[in-house]
Amino acid sequence: MSKSKYVVTITRQFGSMGRPIAKKMADILGIEYYDRDIVDKAAAQLHLPVSTINEEEEKARTKIKSRYISMMFPFGGTHDTLLKTPQKDDTRDKIFEAQKDIIKFLAEKDTCVIVGRCADFVLHGRENLVNVYIYASYDARLRHCIKDLGMSKEDAVSMIQAVDAARDEYHLRYAGYKPDDKKFKDIMIDSSFLGVDGTAEFLADAVRRKFG
Repeated sequence: MSKSKYVVTITRQFGSMGRPIAKKMADILGIEYYDRDIVDKAAAQLHLPVSTINEEEEKARTKIKSRYISMMFPFGGTHDTLLKTPQKDDTRDKIFEAQKDIIKFLAEKDTCVIVGRCADFVLHGRENLVNVYIYASYDARLRHCIKDLGMSKEDAVSMIQAVDAARDEYHLRYAGYKPDDKKFKDIMIDSSFLGVDGTAEFLADAVRRKFG
């Protein structure tokens, strides 16, 4: 990677507004933003319909009725098995391998922000990399789920618990550590301190200071 290119990876707690923060930060910096795009590319690479990958990502739908579930769960994180030792799943592993290759390709191709999918682990050791973890208090996350995502309080409570567990299981499975492990993060920030716009601007300024 040339010195002029850099990559910012974002991992986040559910309800911390990490996705809109990441998108706004990319807009401020004028760089590429990748999230669900990676799923589409993995589907094409594996010659699978996107619905197949979405099915892996949406297994929790049978337990939690929410139109947001497709955006929130890493693939294969089911409500029933979140706290159990994951079993071998060839399709799931193949999807991860395809997405890993795509993440590496995108990091070589563009200066960009990449959300989730163990990008911090996949790109570990790369030059010009910043790994960010976005979190918030439980009360703030609950408010975001109800006010910004339009959930009932009951659904919000269930989603926070289930999605946090799903993301922890996914990261442990493929990276070997939890997404909030400070040993693998450069910046950890409470989004409720500055809000979505303020957090995005703060992170964009930090990136500018780092890379000029």
